[in-house]
Parts: sequence; C-alpha cells; structure tokens
Amino acid sequence: MEAENQTKLSEFLLLGLSEDSELQPLFFGLFLSMYMVAVLGNLFIILAVSSDPHLHTPMYFFLSNLSFVDICFITTTVPKMLVNIQTQSKDISYIGCLTQVYFFMIFAGLDNFLLTIMAYDRFVAICHPLHYTVIMNPRLCVLLVLMSWVIIFWLALFHILLMLRLNFCIGTEIPHFFCELAQIIKLACSDTFIDNIFLYVSTAMLGAFPFTGILLSYSQIVSSLMRMSSSGDKYKAFSTCGSHLSVVFLFYGPGLVIYLSSAVTHSSQKSSIASVMYTVVTPMLNPFVYSLRNKDVKGALGRLLCRAASFP
Repeated sequence: MEAENQTKLSEFLLLGLSEDSELQPLFFGLFLSMYMVAVLGNLFIILAVSSDPHLHTPMYFFLSNLSFVDICFITTTVPKMLVNIQTQSKDISYIGCLTQVYFFMIFAGLDNFLLTIMAYDRFVAICHPLHYTVIMNPRLCVLLVLMSWVIIFWLALFHILLMLRLNFCIGTEIPHFFCELAQIIKLACSDTFIDNIFLYVSTAMLGAFPFTGILLSYSQIVSSLMRMSSSGDKYKAFSTCGSHLSVVFLFYGPGLVIYLSSAVTHSSQKSSIASVMYTVVTPMLNPFVYSLRNKDVKGALGRLLCRAASFP
C-alpha cells in the first residue's frame, strides 16, 4: 500500500491564493494587468538604456540586466496562474513544477546578485569617484553578471537533481499559486534531510550574503558621506542611490516582514502574500521607481517615445 501511495507523480495541484470562486475573475484581471505593466515597463527600460548613448554606463548596464531578469522572473509564475484561473484548473505537471522551481530560483537569485552588484557600483562611484571608470570597467561589469549567471545556474540545477530523488504522496496539494521549493520539500513523503540542508545553504548564498553585501556597501557610503563638508555634495552623491535603495526595500522589506510573521503564525496565506510582493509587485514597480526618480532615465524614455511616435 505504501508503494502505491508514494510515487513519482505526473502532476501536482496548485491551490492558488484563494479557493473562493467569486474572487477568481478579480484575481485574473488584477494579475493580468500587473503582468502586462511589469513586462512593458521593464521592456521600456531596456530599450531606453540600449538606445541612448548617455546611458551606456555600468549603473544602467546593471539596470537593464535587472529589468530583463524581472521580466523573466514574473513570467515564471504569473502566466501559469492566469491559465489555471481561466481554465478553472489547479493542475501543474510534475515536470512543469520542477521547471518552474528551477527558473524561479535562477531569476530570484539573479535579482539578489544584481541588487548587490548595483550597491557595489554605487559604493565605488561615491567612495572612489576618481577611480570609478578604472574599477568599473566594461570587462568587470560583464564578468560580474556572467559569474552571477553561472553560480545560480549550477545552484538551481543541484536543487533539481536533489528533488528528483524525492517521492510524493498521491493528490499532493501545494498551498501556493506557484511551485516554491520550500513548500514542495515540506510535502515530500521521503527523507528530505539533505534537501533541507542544501536549502538552508542556498538561502544563505542567495539571500543573506547578498543582503549583507548591500548593507556593507551602504555603510561605507554613509561613512564617506559623513566626511563630506558640503551638504549639497552629500545630497547629490546620495541621490544617485535613491532608486536602488527603493528597489532594495521593495524586494526585501515586505517579504521579510511577512515571512517573519508567518514563521510565528505558520500561515500559508501570509507566505503567499509575501511571495506576491517580491514576485509580482516588485518587478512591476521597479521601472516606475527608476523612471520617476532618475532624470537620465526619464529623459531617455521621453526621447524613445518621441522617436516611436514620429516613426511612420
């Protein structure tokens, strides 16, 4: 009987954000709108940076990479949720679930790494302005991005290989709107000790270490600003960090608060809300943060739109 109840399943069931059928049309319209705004907004950022020579600098190179990753990040989860709502189905295939986990880890990890790299870029620009172009040369910028891809590629692949060992009980339900690694490991019927150990290690690599790097960079930035005598110079220097800081707070802040509260109350609903914040809301708001707070990006977007409008 145990052999019959534990198997490599052909599919899982995604319970979504709510089982209330009356809320499903609302969720569909809301998440479709957020998805379209996120994709178009980040696409405009990429086009603006690539088309404007004034934005061919390390900071905007990393920004365009972040926008590309955000498009892929939100595409990993939202389209499948929209299809399930539209078809009134909760199914996701076993292979589809593993694929979603794999790409979710890749793009979530890249978001963390890119935010850390961008913090380092601001540290060099403010603390070592005379050596900025030498330190942040194009070769280093490309190398940092490539290293991030390579690290997260192998880390995510190793997780998938570990998950292939696991067995799941028939009728496994995932209390989420997408396949999240931690949730799936909890639902496995076989021994998950190795998976949990590697999950803690990878969480430190993808979350704690990058966030610590961001804090260290900004501690040095603040220390450097305190040594400046002119308040105008302080404001001008720190204003270049405003957009990046806003994105960092959007990415880490709500998720950290809600996850800490859900750890105390063990609420899967709060965990789902936290996931919506950093998987959907943050990729949608990033283009607005950078375009509204940054004159260079606003100018580039304006010129891009003018060229598009004048195109016959």
